[in-house]
Amino acid sequence: MSTPLTRLSEEESLFQLSVRRFAREQIAPRAREMDAKAAMDPALLRQLFELGLTAIEIPEEFGGQGGTFFQSILAVEEIAVADPGVAVLVDVQNTLVVSAIRDYGNSQQQRQFLSALAKDTIGAYALSEANSGSDAFALATRAVPEGADYLITGRKLWISNAAEAGLFLIFATINPEAGHRGITCFVVERETPGLAVGRKEDKLGIRCSSTCEVVLDNCRVPAANILGEPGKGYKVAIETLNGGRIAIGAQLVGLADGALHHAIGYARQRRQFGKTIAEFQGIQFQLAEMAMHVESARLMVYNAARLRDAGLPYVKEAAMAKLHSSLIAEDVASQAVEIFGGIGFTKECPVEKLYRDAKIGRIYEGTSNMQRLTIAKELLS
Repeated sequence: MSTPLTRLSEEESLFQLSVRRFAREQIAPRAREMDAKAAMDPALLRQLFELGLTAIEIPEEFGGQGGTFFQSILAVEEIAVADPGVAVLVDVQNTLVVSAIRDYGNSQQQRQFLSALAKDTIGAYALSEANSGSDAFALATRAVPEGADYLITGRKLWISNAAEAGLFLIFATINPEAGHRGITCFVVERETPGLAVGRKEDKLGIRCSSTCEVVLDNCRVPAANILGEPGKGYKVAIETLNGGRIAIGAQLVGLADGALHHAIGYARQRRQFGKTIAEFQGIQFQLAEMAMHVESARLMVYNAARLRDAGLPYVKEAAMAKLHSSLIAEDVASQAVEIFGGIGFTKECPVEKLYRDAKIGRIYEGTSNMQRLTIAKELLS
């Protein structure tokens, strides 16, 4: 018998509760300080590894949890309630880097790199460049063959996890004339000569999540480190980003849910005109609509994730989930600030941070207009 989308299996429910407890007890108390410092707490990073939250979908034989994509979605959502910036790190690690190596790596690559990612290594996904944001395959980074190696030269921008990463998926072209068919994905370790992590961006939101440039200057990488096949990097990118968009949707659902519950808590205790503001119908209606929108976004995200785990088409649903969640997160966080009133506009209020964190949802892993194009293409094909 089929079950409702939000009805979790026993295993999923136990996993969700364990992540929720960890997020509330260990992440939430650190969120404000990490935001102010624009840095991840190293102790928190170690805890993520200890709990297996950096290796949810890595097979058990490589030291991972052997979990599902849907479990990654649950983890990202629950962590985002406490701090969307930490959720970005978990998202990129699991749904982009691990997913790409697991699905496209050969047995040697899986054994070497997945084991490292499960144990103590953070991964980064280096696709974006100055002139290839939404046009993801207009890459200038070149990989030139030399013997059994490739020399990679280029500059990647806006790379999440770069400050902490020990492993990078670098997308470069081995044949510019071939367009997207020249794009190739390389697995590059941080200590490889010629790779340097450059300037860290000072961002509006998700500040504890590092975003840096990655500079490659004749970075020598063995051909054995090509992920998949030469010239097939575009397939690696497209497939992983489609799944990654669902995870961004989950991050934004968690953010919106966190803002909603902060607003509910404040409305119950804030008194005006002799009663709590939760007793005013105007506030009740506002909270009701916020809750409705959060639930609608959650249903879209869960549906897309379930489709992906089932091996069914999900590209349209992933784009819809990411687009809808980004709109909802920004709106709900904005309304939460208004419910808090003047204090909501100050740094001491948690919804002020969530409001700043929400803005990136319309931009990264495909802008809102790129999601609309994807949806339209699927509808009209």
